[in-house]
Amino acid sequence: MTDIWEGIASAFWLIAAADRDLIEISLRSLQVSLTALVCASLIAFPLGTILALQRFRFRRVVISLLNALMGLPPVVVGLVVYILLSRSGPFGVFGLLFTPTAMIIAQVIIITPLIASITHQAMRDLWAEYHDLLISLNTSKWQRMVTLIYDGRRSLLTAALAGFGRAIGEVGAIMIVGGNIDHATRVLTTAIALETGKGDFALALGLGFILIALALIVNLAIHWVSGTEREGRW
Repeated sequence: MTDIWEGIASAFWLIAAADRDLIEISLRSLQVSLTALVCASLIAFPLGTILALQRFRFRRVVISLLNALMGLPPVVVGLVVYILLSRSGPFGVFGLLFTPTAMIIAQVIIITPLIASITHQAMRDLWAEYHDLLISLNTSKWQRMVTLIYDGRRSLLTAALAGFGRAIGEVGAIMIVGGNIDHATRVLTTAIALETGKGDFALALGLGFILIALALIVNLAIHWVSGTEREGRW
C-alpha cells in the first residue's frame, strides 16, 4: 500500500514538474489521435449522411456491415495494417510501419465505423423531420446533405468526440503497428503498459492521470456542447 501512495505522489510531482518524457508522450498521443479523428470524420460524416439520405441496392447490407465493424477487435485491425505495411506487404515500399502514420491509419480504421454509425442514426432522424420541407423546396442532393450536416452539427460533434475517446485509449493496434519506440511512436497507452511492466509506477500513474484527464475533458466537452445547444447559443 505504501508503494502505491509513493507512486501516486511521484506521479503528481512528475506532472507538476512538467517531466519531459511525460509531455513528449502526451503531445504525441494528441497528435496521432487528433489527426486520426480529422481523417476519420472526413470519411464518416459524408458516409453516414449519404446512408441516411440515399436509397440504393445493398444499402441495408452496408449499414449492417458498418454496425458490425464497430465491434471489430483493435488487435485484428493492427494485425491487418501490419501485414499491409510490412516489407512483404503491398504497401511495404512506403516504409510506414513503426511510424506515427501507421498508428494514424490503424486508428482511422477503428473509429471510422463508430463515427459513421452515430452520424447515420442522427442524420436519419433529422432527415425524417426535414424530408417534406427539403423536397418541397426542390433542393439538390448536395444541398440536402449540407443542410443536414449543418443542422446536425451537435450530433456530429458528439460522434467525433466519441471517436476521439476510443482513439486516445487504444493500445492493441498501435502497439502492433507502432512498435512503442521511444521518442518515435510511444504514446500514452503503450507507455503505461511498458512502464507498468518495468515497475516504474510513478511514470505509469502520471501517464494514467493524463489519460483520465483527457477522457474527462472529452465528456465535459460533450455536456457543454449539449448545454449550449439547448440554451440556443449556437
